[in-house]
Amino acid sequence: MRVGIPLPTVLPCRVSQENLKMAIDFSFPPELEDLLRRVRSYISDVVKPTEDAMDEDDRDSLVAGVIKMRKEAHERGLWLPHMPEEWGGMGLGHVAMAAVSAEAARSRFGPFALNCQAPDEGNMHTLLHWGTKEQNAKYLRGLCDGTMRSCFAMTEPDVAGSDPTLIQTRAVKDGDHWVINGHKWFISGAHGARFAILIARTEDDPETPQAANSAFLIDLPSEGWEAVRDIQTMSGAHNHCEIRITDLRVHESQMLGGRGQGHLLGQARLGPARLAHCMRWIGQAETALEMMIDRATKRFAHGSLLSEKQGIQWMISDSSMELYQAKLMVLHAAYLIDQGVDFRSEVSMAKHFVANALNRIIDRAIQVHGALGYSTDTPLAKMATQARWARFADGADEVHQWRIAERAIQAYLRDGNVKAATGRLPL
Repeated sequence: MRVGIPLPTVLPCRVSQENLKMAIDFSFPPELEDLLRRVRSYISDVVKPTEDAMDEDDRDSLVAGVIKMRKEAHERGLWLPHMPEEWGGMGLGHVAMAAVSAEAARSRFGPFALNCQAPDEGNMHTLLHWGTKEQNAKYLRGLCDGTMRSCFAMTEPDVAGSDPTLIQTRAVKDGDHWVINGHKWFISGAHGARFAILIARTEDDPETPQAANSAFLIDLPSEGWEAVRDIQTMSGAHNHCEIRITDLRVHESQMLGGRGQGHLLGQARLGPARLAHCMRWIGQAETALEMMIDRATKRFAHGSLLSEKQGIQWMISDSSMELYQAKLMVLHAAYLIDQGVDFRSEVSMAKHFVANALNRIIDRAIQVHGALGYSTDTPLAKMATQARWARFADGADEVHQWRIAERAIQAYLRDGNVKAATGRLPL
């Protein structure tokens, strides 16, 4: 005799189609789409023609071009997109800045024309969050108005730049002043900067190695601050300076943040700054991919267009997938920053992936262009030499990989899974 076992009553789960659709939205609001159209138009109609007309070896021509671009940015309401309105900015969050920066970076001077270029962009955020009222009136106001430039002096030649706990530049208290001695290099934007944020060791026996350094605001030029040279790189000279600091006296009121907070300040600055680089790199990578496709659809060889050959199609395919991944990673990391949650792992992953994707996409574009791509008749050669810097700027690939693995291991040991180390996404 068979005995039937009654099944529990299962009520149908009624989830509206509207609820299903609104869970994750990958679109921008209409006001941001309109802003992007305006940025795109500004870059194509103002910035690129001005760049083409400028003689960058002629200071007068360069200054006139920059003034023209920045004046037009003001008039079009595109000035200072990343800063709050009370400082003359547009008040955009990081997600919106990702979109704006990618558009602006399709041209060499785009970010500078909008006044959202490195290192000033990161220094603005740093002063906004760490500066006193008096410090911001003196330094932040000038940066926001575009009347001064700045630099960030942390990297040193004799110790690993990826480990700020090893910094050897010393600041010693002398009454109400600090006396600083040290050696810095690859200080971007140092020539012409009106001030520097300088990281120096102030504590002899801190509780942790990360509490040894402090940050100082240095007026430039200053006695004791010597710009030794503009270091020549594989892409030429780009205002990455070597600095000698000898008995530089700084009043205690010039300390930015508190004693021993230099590492904390530096890391707080570098996290979003790394992602800001990625935003601009997306614009460069997309430009390279478009140039690759344009060349492939117009170049005829061995019986067909390059675009009809499988080997070229694979280059285009790989580049398209990598650009897609890069955009998703940057947007998600920007979203996390806007939400005020821990974003370090996601920014590390984005920094590592986007930097490498940029190099690969530009390299493929050069390959499709052949000798033309290797020449300076297109921007690809210069893009390639500058892109190589991306893999160690603001943290070398290997350091980011180490940290990513470290967080994945910690997450697994703590939670029994790796969700916390892989974006904390809802799947």
